[in-house]
Amino acid sequence: MARKATIERKTSETEIAVTVAIDGTGRYDVETGIGFFDHMLEQLARHSLMDIEVRAKGDLHIDDHHTVEDVGIALGQAVSKALGERRGIRRYASLDLVMDEAMTLAAVDVSGRPFLVWNVAFTAPKIGTFDTELVREFFQAFAGNAGITLHVKNHYAVNSHHIAETCFKAVAQVLRTAFEPDPRVGDAVPSTKGTLAG
Repeated sequence: MARKATIERKTSETEIAVTVAIDGTGRYDVETGIGFFDHMLEQLARHSLMDIEVRAKGDLHIDDHHTVEDVGIALGQAVSKALGERRGIRRYASLDLVMDEAMTLAAVDVSGRPFLVWNVAFTAPKIGTFDTELVREFFQAFAGNAGITLHVKNHYAVNSHHIAETCFKAVAQVLRTAFEPDPRVGDAVPSTKGTLAG
């Protein structure tokens, strides 16, 4: 059964359509109106090997916040729907990822229990015109709606672009591993409770 889902979300602030295919090839087709954010979502797709399509129209005349947060919500909901009962997955993954001078840890439990631990300090308030604080807002929204426990910790870095990019790439890699089928588990839910529905 294909692990794929589409979510459409419309509010007075944003209009968003997201499609996710968990077992993809890393293909992406992303348009949010926020160039740097598009770049990060493309990294998320490419390094998780999920196929991700995003169309977002938001109140960018105010700022980027609503669009970034609502894309995180819709993307998280799509991932949760695509995973279904989370049968047969590896569930856990952890990785330290480097990019030039930056190193970031990401760890995930696809538990059905949403939680974010964020230990990332940016060296600048903006990357171009993009507010760096919105990186956390995206992952908060994504983790909360995907039903995953996610920890992200930047060990060290100088460049804020590299900090953000290592966060997205590290999370992509752990999602790829945690979502993968575990041949030793078969069709079982990897929990003594028998469910990962939260």
